[in-house]
Amino acid sequence: MRDTASRTARRTTPEGVRLGERLRQLRVAAGLTQSEVAGDRFSKEYVSQIERGKTRPTAGTIEWLADRLGVDAGFLASGVATDERTRIEGALTRAEALYEAQEDEEAAEAFEALPGAARSTGVPELQVRALVGSGLAKMRIGDHRGALVLLNEARAISEAEAFSDVERADVLLRLGGCRVQLNSIQTALGLLNEAMGLAERSGLPCDALKANILSWRARCWLIQRDYQAAKEDVERALELAHAVDDLRTVGAAYFQASLVADREGRWVLARNYAERAREAYAQLADRVHVGQLTNNLGGLNFLLGNTDDAIELLKEAFAIALEAGQEADAGRAVSSLAQVHLRTGDVEQAEQQARHAIELLDGRVDYVDETGNAHLVLGRALLEQGRLDDAEAAFAAAENSFGELGSASHRAASWMARGDLAARRGDHERAAELYRTAAEALQDVRF
Repeated sequence: MRDTASRTARRTTPEGVRLGERLRQLRVAAGLTQSEVAGDRFSKEYVSQIERGKTRPTAGTIEWLADRLGVDAGFLASGVATDERTRIEGALTRAEALYEAQEDEEAAEAFEALPGAARSTGVPELQVRALVGSGLAKMRIGDHRGALVLLNEARAISEAEAFSDVERADVLLRLGGCRVQLNSIQTALGLLNEAMGLAERSGLPCDALKANILSWRARCWLIQRDYQAAKEDVERALELAHAVDDLRTVGAAYFQASLVADREGRWVLARNYAERAREAYAQLADRVHVGQLTNNLGGLNFLLGNTDDAIELLKEAFAIALEAGQEADAGRAVSSLAQVHLRTGDVEQAEQQARHAIELLDGRVDYVDETGNAHLVLGRALLEQGRLDDAEAAFAAAENSFGELGSASHRAASWMARGDLAARRGDHERAAELYRTAAEALQDVRF
């Protein structure tokens, strides 16, 4: 009995109810009885079940009923005529192509009206596609709050029975990625864990999806300084990515693997991973990610003592970012250059570049870590020039940015800088207090 009830419940869906209502309205408008619509092909009772939403007819049956009623089959199935659905699908395809081509402003504009148009169709698949696409496009231009609203709506719609667990997991992955960029790390981890659970339980082939979930989750572990968990996730992501032989998935996995190795102080390995990631994205002609990885390679070469190579790579990263219209990435490259010049003693150049980076990064909540780093470099450059009050203001701005990030290690860096400032002023008691606070923040506490 339980199995029969379950099958009946599965047949009774909101989409089925709406289709049934349309069938009844069209039948009545045509002046036909249920028996007349059924003809010799079906029973009156079967037509009645469809009208009450108790069963959903096959595509072939919908076409036959639509022909019987003299209407468009697409309209009977979804309330939208086939030509209208085709128009919306065409617009979605165009917007998605712009997004893939990294024409970010154009993609965001192309997607703008599509969630509303898709809602009017009543077709859940179109709605989720439009909402997710528009959300991703908004993330690209820095409107993460707007993206969050759209992705949450997509998540709610994807809970319907018409969607598979893999499709639900994909929406959760996008939502988790948005939360990461908004620095809501604990929330992001919950979403990514749920996505991984759905993907694994689905029984469907989705190794690329799993690899991408693991890559994003590794990023969360890095922020929380759980390097072992991050390492385990990127290693598994790499295995899955190579198994599906998908360049974008491989690139994302190597990108995160490089960041993990960097945090562990394994800079040669980190450089090797970054080069592999850059090569994968280069084959895809993805200039945005190529630029980001070129920036990272510049930093790694500097750590390995190759200062001249580092500067050339960072200048290249800056040029790529500007060419691709990515101001925030350009800001990150300039911030990295400022760091190099600070450490090599060119404090005036470091100040100039740090200020330029802050200007380019203004308003980008997804780059708050880099904004904090730029303020920190600016403060240290000012400190070295003896401009103590200006340095204090820069350090306060850095701490404010790092506070939004919620990273103890980043805030510890700002406390260390403020400690150096206090020492320069001769307030050694205050300096010692700030150094202790920084040291405590960097300790790994286990209960």
